[in-house]
Order: sequence, then structure tokens, then C-alpha cells
Amino acid sequence: MDKRFFNFFNLTEDQAIALLDTPQDQLSEDDSRYIAAAHLVNFATEKSVNALMRAVQQTDPALDNRIVRRKSVETLGRLQAEAAMPVIRACLSDEDCYTVENAVWAIGEIGTQDPDILEDVAQLLDKPGQTYRVIIHTLTKFNYQPALERIRKFVDDADPPTASAAMAAVCRLTRDYSQMGKVVAMLQHPNVLGRRLSIQDLMDARYYDAIPHIARCPVSLVFRLRGIRTLAEAGISAGAITFATIQPYLEQTLRDHPYDLGLVHSYQSPPTLPILIRGLYETDFGRCYLAAKTILDHHADAAPEALLATYAEEANNDYGAHFHVMKLFGWLKYAPAYDLLVEALHNKQPQFQKSRSAAAIALGELGDAKAIPELKACLEAKVWDLKYAALMALEKLGDTSGYEQVANDDDWLIQEKAKSRKQYQVISVESPKF
Repeated sequence: MDKRFFNFFNLTEDQAIALLDTPQDQLSEDDSRYIAAAHLVNFATEKSVNALMRAVQQTDPALDNRIVRRKSVETLGRLQAEAAMPVIRACLSDEDCYTVENAVWAIGEIGTQDPDILEDVAQLLDKPGQTYRVIIHTLTKFNYQPALERIRKFVDDADPPTASAAMAAVCRLTRDYSQMGKVVAMLQHPNVLGRRLSIQDLMDARYYDAIPHIARCPVSLVFRLRGIRTLAEAGISAGAITFATIQPYLEQTLRDHPYDLGLVHSYQSPPTLPILIRGLYETDFGRCYLAAKTILDHHADAAPEALLATYAEEANNDYGAHFHVMKLFGWLKYAPAYDLLVEALHNKQPQFQKSRSAAAIALGELGDAKAIPELKACLEAKVWDLKYAALMALEKLGDTSGYEQVANDDDWLIQEKAKSRKQYQVISVESPKF
């Protein structure tokens, strides 16, 4: 589990447990039982699990307590606490639909083949007011065939993400993939959440043919990379696809040029550069990519100065805009941004992680060989996408020595990238000339 974003609270395990056990009416203004429940994800111990279970079993109907219960159930799921399964199962009949949703999700994380528990989950499909998408996912994850016909009822649901989840589930449970095109089409949904969730559905369905379409989906590359990597891992293990099959789409996604995306938004009339710069701050990355593409198409000369200004004012502290600004410096081949890109390359703050691979790609685009040592240093990082992006940038700069350095890397994708380079070199040397 990636816990880079979890440990933001300056609490020890015992302090968090004591806080979680404190009655709501005895808390000071600065204390939060919710934060305590969230923080305990960092402590996979029996006493933390017991504290979280105690919190779940406090059934005071006050909103503050309901929120703490929901978070406690979620944390137990993240900890994959098997001992908590009876307590979590009891939440399936809770009156609070969000507690039920978290309980279903937690059961999916902990894992079970107990047909009685799975049937309890399946019966929620007939209960009004539930989050059916999470229920469908959990039942499909454990291949619970008795739920098939109940899931099938949702394939035409008015809520597109629920319908998408149901279609993917039916395909996976029946092994009939003839309707998966409808799920793939969701990758171009106008709503960003719909697009993100369709990637999850394609992952759940193990639908390998979706990889090229995921690469073009206009959402943050974090979601695209997760989808492609998960499908690649499953498909290669099953012998259904090879690394060579997915490599172009993986690298297209890491490169992340707006020209390579199927954009779902458009402008009625071309906006001014200041409005386009504001577009880089949108929460829907589909709109950010549209703004970036329009900047490249219509404002390439004036954009670098405007990007430097927005970096100084705001983007240095807004991780979404920061990412897009770094990429644009590369696509615009703006050499004066070199120092900013190197700074971003080595920024280890959790929220700026995707900017590191963006900076690597941008440094490759600048074409300055003095970036080679900076990029090679990233091959020692623990983040696979940064290492992969660094290899791509080094290759762009004409340096392939890094492949030897990562030949036995801990990450299988980095190993495959190194092997593919070696095979390419052999083919290039041995290919006859005509």
C-alpha cells in the first residue's frame, strides 16, 4: 500500500488511540477523532485495530460520530484487518448509507470467500439508496456468481458509472466481453469522475483491449498509468499480452502530450492567454489538457513568460497546475526554465510526485545534455514512473548507459524497459541491410 499521503498528522499511535477513545463532548476544539481514525492507518497493530473496532461500535447517531465510524471502517479496510470482519459485516445493515458503502469496500479490501458474507453484500443490491457501484465491484472481485442476475439489472442504470460497473461485472462473471465497447466509450464521458471510474471498470474486467483507449483518456496520467500497469501485470501473467504490446501506450501516457489525448471539451471561441493559464488550475484535467493544447497551438511565443509569472504567483504551490506548467516548459522548449525543472525533478514532497516525472520528460525535450547526471540520479528513486520517465528522457538525450544501471531493478516494468532496449540494440546490429 502506498502510504506517502497518510502520515500528515503529528500523533503517536498511543495519542491517536487515546483521542479516538475520548467521548465527543470531552474533546477540545483542536482535537479530532476523525483525524485519529485516519492516522491509525500507519499502525498495523492489534491495539490500533481494537481501537478502530471500538470506534465502529460506538453507535451514537450524532453526525460527528457517524463520520468517525465511517472513517474507522475505511481504515480497518486499508489495514486489511481480518479480525475486524465481524464488526464490519454488522455495518452492512447500518442505517447510514455511507457507513454501509465503506463496509462493503472494506470487505473487498480484507477479502473473503465466505458465501454468507458475500450474500449479505449482494442483498444490498435490492435495498434502495445504496452506492451500488461499490457493491458490484466487491461482488465481482470475489467472483460471486449468485449475484449475476441482480447485477445485470443495473446495466441500463440512469447513473453512468453504476451502469459501467455493472456491464464490466457481467462481462467478467460470464466471460462474455461483447458489451465492453460501451464501457470503453465511457472513457470519453463529459464528467471527469465518469472517465476515471471507467478506467477502474476496465481494470476490474481485465479487458486488455482497452489499453490503447485508456492511454488517450483525458484524465490525470496517474489514473491512466494505474490502469495500464494493472492490466499489463494481469495480462502478461496470464500470457494474453506481452510487454511489447503495451510499451507504446505506456510511454505515450508518460510522455503525456495533449496532442495524444482524445479531448472531450472544446471552446466556443479561442480564449485569451490569461484565461488559458487559469485553465491549467482546473480540477478536471481534461480541461487542463485542452488549455495546454490551445496554448501550444496559438500562444507559443508569449506563453513562457506567462507561465513563469503564474509559477511565481501560484503554481509553485498548486500541484495540479505545477504539473502542467512543468510539462509546457518542455513542449515549448523553453531553456530558461532548466533550473525550475531540475528543482521539480528532485522535489520529494508527496503532493508534487507526478511533477517529478513531468520534469524528467521536459528536460528530455529541452535537449540539454547537462541534465543527464540529474536524470541518472533519479534511477535510484523508489518511484517507478519517475525512473521510467528518466530513462525515456535519457534516451532522448542520447544516453543509454542508464539501462545497465536498472537491469535488475526491483520494479518489473523498469526491468522490461531495460530488456526491450537491449533487444532493440541486438536487432539493430544484426538486421541485414537491403
